[in-house]
Amino acid sequence: MLILAMSALGIFSCADPVSKSVDRKETEHPTLLPFFGEHDVEMKRGDSGELIPDTVYYRLPYFSFTNQNGETVSFKDYEGKIFVADFFFTNCESICPIMSSQMARLQAMLKRDSLDQKVWLLSHTVDPDRDTPETLKAYASQIGADLSTWNFVTGASEDIYWQAETGYMLSAFPSDTAQGGFFHTDRFTLLDRSMRIRGYYDGTSTKSVDQLLSDIRILVNDEYSTNR
Repeated sequence: MLILAMSALGIFSCADPVSKSVDRKETEHPTLLPFFGEHDVEMKRGDSGELIPDTVYYRLPYFSFTNQNGETVSFKDYEGKIFVADFFFTNCESICPIMSSQMARLQAMLKRDSLDQKVWLLSHTVDPDRDTPETLKAYASQIGADLSTWNFVTGASEDIYWQAETGYMLSAFPSDTAQGGFFHTDRFTLLDRSMRIRGYYDGTSTKSVDQLLSDIRILVNDEYSTNR
């Protein structure tokens, strides 16, 4: 049986930085994070041969892009890691500088808490025609990104837009009516080591990004204490 969990679909213009973050309900257990996307419940046999239900959660589909060094960055590089993903473009003059600043702040806090080697970052340009690897590398340097755990990726536009809309269940596409020529989400997406989406956060909000850091700590403690 196919079950639809909480979704985080949203379209945000670079001309309109206002959006709502997705917050957990107060009634939810404070030490558990939700799973986003469709999932199945399958039956499997237990140790005694009895059939027991097993939930199979949505996982991010395979991807392969090119990073700021001209190197291939794919699903395999991020599988097994907790990571945070976003969408931006270097010529954006509205929400993208705020988002990039917040992502850089997140990386600094991860370093402060000795979590930077356990949590990686992945930023996708929505303007691949102009955002070459060289342009991405210059942008990364400008915002002070540590590229050992943060990749800025480009690729075929149809692949990037497909990954945004189908993979992350968000929105990114060119538009003549948007400032800078693109509509794209302002959400940061948190994924666990099994490529399952565990949270969406307003990338323009300090409060929401602080919540993201708190949720990252939950994932690190859960996954590194029980599954390593």
